[in-house]
Amino acid sequence: MLYLTVKTRIHSKYTITTIIQQKHNKKWFVVKTCNKNPSCCEIVDTVTIYFTGKYLHFTTKQQQNQNYGATGYKQISIREYLGGLGIILQIENGQGGMYCSPFRKENHPSFKVDYYLNLWRDFGSGEGSSIIDLVMKMENISFHEAADKLEKRYASAGIETDTFSFHRNNIKDSIPNSGNESTLFVLEILPITHPALIDFVRERKIDLELANLYCKEIHYQINGRNYFSIGFRNEKDGYELSSPLGFKGCIPPKEITTIWNNRDTCLIFEGFWDFLSYLTLQNVKQAKHDAVILNSIANVSKAMDFIKPHEDIYTCLDNDEAGQRVTQLIYSTCSTVYNRSTKYTEYKDLNEYLCQKTKVKPEVKKKSVGFKR
Repeated sequence: MLYLTVKTRIHSKYTITTIIQQKHNKKWFVVKTCNKNPSCCEIVDTVTIYFTGKYLHFTTKQQQNQNYGATGYKQISIREYLGGLGIILQIENGQGGMYCSPFRKENHPSFKVDYYLNLWRDFGSGEGSSIIDLVMKMENISFHEAADKLEKRYASAGIETDTFSFHRNNIKDSIPNSGNESTLFVLEILPITHPALIDFVRERKIDLELANLYCKEIHYQINGRNYFSIGFRNEKDGYELSSPLGFKGCIPPKEITTIWNNRDTCLIFEGFWDFLSYLTLQNVKQAKHDAVILNSIANVSKAMDFIKPHEDIYTCLDNDEAGQRVTQLIYSTCSTVYNRSTKYTEYKDLNEYLCQKTKVKPEVKKKSVGFKR
C-alpha cells in the first residue's frame, strides 16, 4: 500500500491532516488519523489523483460534485450516449430498455437503462449507477477525463455556453411549439462548425457537407441563457431544433418544409433527419422528386394542399402509432400512395435504419422509392 500525508480542507469549517491511502484495487481514499498508525485510519471520502508535471493534485468526490455539477451530468441521456456508440436497444418497455451488456459478449440482454431515472444497471455484474460512472467504466478513464469527454461531446443545446450546466428539460418548456416568442432571441445563424454538433451529425450517419446544405448552427437565448442547436428552416422562416441531448424544439413559427422540383412524385418525411437519411441512402445531395418534411405529425393538415396534386406519393414516416395513423390518413385522402416504412419495419424511423445499415445501397424502381438490402 502507498500512503501520502497531506493537509487538506475536507470539511468547510476546519482543515485536518490526512493520509491518502492507495489500496490494492488502485482506488485512493482520504483517511483521517487518530495517530501516526495507519491502522487507526477511518475512510471519510474518496479522491481522484492526477499529475501535472512534477506536481500531484487530488480532489475529493465532494469537490468533484461541486466543481463539475454532478446533477447536471445526470441529465445527459444514457440512452443517447449508448446510441452514439452504436450499442443497439434490444427490448423497450416504456420507461426503460434492455441492451446486451457493453462489457462482455452475450446473446440475451442483461443491461438495463431506466429512462425516467436515467440510471443503468448491469445484472450480469451487479453494477449500476449514473452516466458519469458508465463513461468511466466503459472507457477506463478517470472522473476528470470522463467529465472532459462529456463536456466536449454534449456542449450543445441544453448547456449554457459559459458554464457546463445541463437544462434539457427546462429547454423543452421554454420553446413551446405554440410559438411563444417573448423570451427567445436568435443570436447567430452559422454553418455547422461546433465540434459537438459535428459529432452529432456524424453519429446520425449524415455527411457534414450534406447537413450544411440544409441545416444551420443556431445560437439563441432563452430567459437570459445562451444555447445552440442544429436548426432546419421551415416555410415561415422558423427553425426546427435538434441536439445531442435528445432535445427537439422549434424557434417559432412552427411550419412544414417543402422541396419543389416540379415533379409528379412526392416524398413525405416526418423530420429533417429522415429527409437527410433518404438523401444519404440515395447517395445524392438534392431530392429528384418533390418532398415535404412535416416537422411534426400535427402539421399533416398543412401539407395536404402540397401533397394532393401529385400522381405518386411515397410516405417515409415513423414506425410508431402516430406515424402509421398519418400514413393511413394520407391513404384515405390521396389516390396513389406507397408506404415506404415497410422497408424499415424493424426500426423506429428512416434515420435509425440508416444508422444500423450504413452499408446499405438504395434502389429506386419505377413507381417506387425504396431501399435495397
